[in-house]
Amino acid sequence: MPTIRRAFPFAVETIDPQWITLPDGLRLAATLWRPVTAQLVPVVVEMVPYRRRDGTVFRDLDLHPYWAGCGIAMLRVDLRGSGDSDGILSDEYTVQEQEDACAVIAWAAAQSWCNGKVGMTGISWGGFNALQVAARRPPALKAIITLCASDDRYSDDVHYMGGALLTENEMWSNFMLVKNAMPPDPQICGARWREMWLARLEANRSWSGQWLRHQRRDDYWRQGSVCENYARIACPVLALCGWEDSYSNFVPRLLANLKVPRLGIVGPWSHSFPCRGDPGPRIGYCQEALRWWQHWLCGVETAIMQEPLYRVWIGGHEPPQPCYREHAGHWAAESQWPSPRIHWQTLHLNASGLEPAAKPGRALQLRSPATAGTDFGRWGGYGGTSPDLAIDQRREDGQALCFDTEPLEADLTLLGAVVLDLELTVDQPLVNLTARLCDVAPGGASGVFTCGVLNLSHRNGHDAPEPCPVGQPFRVRLQLNDVGRTIPKGHRLRLALQTQFWFVLWPQPRLVMLELASGASSIRLPVRPPSPADATVQFAPAELAAPVSATELRPGFSSKTVEDDLATGVRTIRMRNDHGETRIDDRNITTSSWTADCFSIHGDNPLSARMVSEYAWAVQSGEADIEARSRADFSADETHFHLTWRIEAREGGELVHEREETVAIKRDFC
Repeated sequence: MPTIRRAFPFAVETIDPQWITLPDGLRLAATLWRPVTAQLVPVVVEMVPYRRRDGTVFRDLDLHPYWAGCGIAMLRVDLRGSGDSDGILSDEYTVQEQEDACAVIAWAAAQSWCNGKVGMTGISWGGFNALQVAARRPPALKAIITLCASDDRYSDDVHYMGGALLTENEMWSNFMLVKNAMPPDPQICGARWREMWLARLEANRSWSGQWLRHQRRDDYWRQGSVCENYARIACPVLALCGWEDSYSNFVPRLLANLKVPRLGIVGPWSHSFPCRGDPGPRIGYCQEALRWWQHWLCGVETAIMQEPLYRVWIGGHEPPQPCYREHAGHWAAESQWPSPRIHWQTLHLNASGLEPAAKPGRALQLRSPATAGTDFGRWGGYGGTSPDLAIDQRREDGQALCFDTEPLEADLTLLGAVVLDLELTVDQPLVNLTARLCDVAPGGASGVFTCGVLNLSHRNGHDAPEPCPVGQPFRVRLQLNDVGRTIPKGHRLRLALQTQFWFVLWPQPRLVMLELASGASSIRLPVRPPSPADATVQFAPAELAAPVSATELRPGFSSKTVEDDLATGVRTIRMRNDHGETRIDDRNITTSSWTADCFSIHGDNPLSARMVSEYAWAVQSGEADIEARSRADFSADETHFHLTWRIEAREGGELVHEREETVAIKRDFC
């Protein structure tokens, strides 16, 4: 567990609320932590919609006061229409959001106590907008830290992966439906709170319909995707993520494409800060971030820019399981990325396995059932205490087309993105292809460590899909997610191809027979030799400031079940995360929440797929006693997606607002 640091160079003044007036007259609510000093200090801005008073408070208070106590003012802002801020939140990553952020940065730089230098930081949503705002080049913005984010809103976020629809799209929309139904805090906004709340309820809609109307990479997704023009970012960037997080690709991409001073760190964690995240080992992220801010915002030499460009965790073998407290492995260092030290090893997909020489031969066929993919786990899993990571893949491998190496004669370390060059024939025009790479132990256990997905209609680009040529061979390139992994001597490397990936991906309308000619396809592996520089990677132990004073009134729990009904042939997956009930003592707020997601499908019928996502959140603060519940029911036929969403809001147990809508959205190669 992280060490709690209690002694700091500066006392910290907390201002809550700190109101910031925007150019259009609306006000944003913020919390400001400011070091008590006569010296001018920089300020770092974080802007997210997750409610600073009762949502992110649990991590805000053990992070932001840490840096403030070391001389960096921290400003945590509720986005327009969220928390205690005025206005309506209409979508994620809007132009308005970025313009608001630029106004906040200008406001911060103009404060009498500020030295005129501003940073921006955030994890997930806040990591996205830190990159997006950096691309707008506000004059006072001098550096950013972005965590667990993406440079590509279309192909590397919760919506689509490789041009295929993620089920996470619907779960995420349902989550935000509840967030947007919650009121401001009466203790902050006073008598206005109910009027603001009712306006939010009236405007609140499921965002999923908007996202589903953009199934191709179009201008909707290009807006806010900094990969469209990396050169727009002119300030230094520190990017961090973990291999268990679904966003880890963005770190090596930024390192390869940005031209500004930059550093990257990828560890073993899931979607969390490196000082708080599971699986471990955790690192001293607070200290690392402080070194960054002091260097770029204070002009203090901290030797941060003498660190290797890319500090990265190389995972080791461990028995596959749905959650881990710590991962096996070690830290490694690369001074350039892409690294000239990496050499590429090509193996061919032969009937006899993965081999250095191509052996043309018989055609290999695959017809995955619609249930294939269950044991992979969840896209966007957390994996420390939630049982949502991949388990042993042997059942999955039995439903896939697998290619194994011989037992390795020496350890094999991979760092980078594995690339497949495939020649395929299919009997359907619409196909999702998934590739998994597994470490197969001598006893047979199969542990997946990276994967890749491609909607084969998108083989020539995500902006102009076209049907697969039925019955005719064609070639595709499939790049898997970046990885750092050592496969031990005596183990086998396994490539598994499958045409279903439930419940990560929404299935195409029909099952597919895929044929692959033996010896006509290949896999390129980024092989990394050991480096003496690896031993130089050292991080301070994890530290945090004192946590928020809170009382657990009811503990939470997580569960996941998979049920096969042998009579009906339907597989049902149920996930539940109950976050318990907690009283935040210093502000007399009580919160509780839970999520429940159910996925069902018949192995012979992709059109039987159905998911139901539910979310509930309750907050008691001052005179407000509010609960909101959302439900999304999602299915599809051959031509359309069908979504029914519902939101309910109650005050003191009495129904105040309800809205339900059913929409049909035409499928567009998804």
